[in-house]
Amino acid sequence: MSDSTLSKPETVEQPTAKAGCSAAPCSALVLDACCGSRAMWFDKQDSRAVYLDRREEECLIDNGVSPYTITIAPDVLGDFTELPFPDESFYHVVFDPPHHTSKKLTDATSNTIKYYSCLLPGWEEMLQTGFAECFRVLKHGGTLVFKWGSSEIPLGRVLGLTPEKPLYGHKSGKKATTHWVAFLKQNTQSPPTR
Repeated sequence: MSDSTLSKPETVEQPTAKAGCSAAPCSALVLDACCGSRAMWFDKQDSRAVYLDRREEECLIDNGVSPYTITIAPDVLGDFTELPFPDESFYHVVFDPPHHTSKKLTDATSNTIKYYSCLLPGWEEMLQTGFAECFRVLKHGGTLVFKWGSSEIPLGRVLGLTPEKPLYGHKSGKKATTHWVAFLKQNTQSPPTR
């Protein structure tokens, strides 16, 4: 893994047209705020989404049987702590940040870190800012889906980094350590009536 995997880029490129964006406000409906190799996507080129990541690279994944390469090629090179989009740009945001710290870099987790990168020192502030940025670019009435692997850091500790109230969630994975949590951005100026 290169040092560039762990460092924040110096500059942020403007959105490109290939995901329905221009330098003006984005016309895509969905933002994947840290897309990595787009592993969760059914259609990795879905034109309804814009894919952002701080890395742009190819990584060799050695699974002990048949090594293969993953490509991290975001539409927008940027950081989820400073999203290059206007307020309320998206109806739906996917937030799947790194969930391992660099202290836990071992052979067992190295493939995971190649897929998702890793958290740097000061990760609490980074995730707190990331949540705030994701909600900033989310339209009122829009949804945010947060994905978290709790093998190292408990979900409750991370959810405590945002004042937003989750709607519901679900555990998955072999050890039930992957959490999917849904949020709704409510318009605080005019609360819902019954």
